Amino acid sequence: MRKWAVIYSSVTGNTKMVAEAIADAADSADIFPVQEAPQDLSEYDIVAIGYWLRLGQPDPMTLKYLAQVENARVVFFQTHGAEVNSEHAITSFARAGYHLGKDCEILGTFGCQGKINPAMLEKRKNAPADDPHGGAAAIERWKKAASHPDAEDLAAAARLVGNMEHKLAMRERYLAKKQK
Repeated sequence: MRKWAVIYSSVTGNTKMVAEAIADAADSADIFPVQEAPQDLSEYDIVAIGYWLRLGQPDPMTLKYLAQVENARVVFFQTHGAEVNSEHAITSFARAGYHLGKDCEILGTFGCQGKINPAMLEKRKNAPADDPHGGAAAIERWKKAASHPDAEDLAAAARLVGNMEHKLAMRERYLAKKQK
């Protein structure tokens, strides 16, 4: 297996739990909070970068770090209060990729719901019904998100490692065959 750097930003602990599941699943991984992440990632074969969402994109600390990541194979993972396959969640991966430094390759993504910061819930509980973060539908989504990441989410995050390793092995095999 390849050497992984697992870098995360977490306020409520959701993204940290996912980062730990990914790091534990890799044969060789170093794990860093984003504020302690190395600038030189050249010793790593895969760089997994995890974040929580703010305004439909990675949190501010992660956005700043992404611009420094260059010449890396990247896997994004994120936690959020939105539905996993929602436009909001999917678009945020694209926004993360947009902020990466030069010559990066995005290998894959993983997202799961997570408990929402209680301060944010307090702020949003009186939002008008036409606000995407307010109303009965939002309250139901918050309740659902409160039980995540769960054991199934963490198992899926761990499987991401094997999936990315397999993807790279298949690519290498294809390129070797193509060169013959």
